[in-house]
Amino acid sequence: MLKNVTPLLSPDLLKALSEMGCGDEIVIADGNFPSAAVARRLIRADAANVNALLDAVLSVIPLDSQAEMPLTLMSGGAQTEPPSWECLRYLVERHEGERKFQVLGRADFIERAKRAYVIVATGDRESCGSIILRKGLVLLDDKDYRL
Repeated sequence: MLKNVTPLLSPDLLKALSEMGCGDEIVIADGNFPSAAVARRLIRADAANVNALLDAVLSVIPLDSQAEMPLTLMSGGAQTEPPSWECLRYLVERHEGERKFQVLGRADFIERAKRAYVIVATGDRESCGSIILRKGLVLLDDKDYRL
């Protein structure tokens, strides 16, 4: 067990996030996304919802500041945005400031997800709740971690 780390960040997920390099992508998938069929690496988080997991992930990794749109959402084809997108935007802004989101149709989103470093499958039943995050650089702070 770790202190000050949410249990949503399982050991397997923390390992994957730590292994990811700048520009690698993670998919946080809703329960309807075909995660097992497309993932190169799959981590199950069935008790989590996308928003809670996004909040947890953004607490430990930065988004790619060099990418114009480091976040990608899947469109369900409706004319209006799903209500869940408002919360996703709020969480991103809280951690990273205002960032632009790319929106892809289902087929294009799935093709992009196939190249992701890892897919985290949640049990979220929210429609069009899946999101792709592009990891940025983790910079050193002014602490000296050497003993």
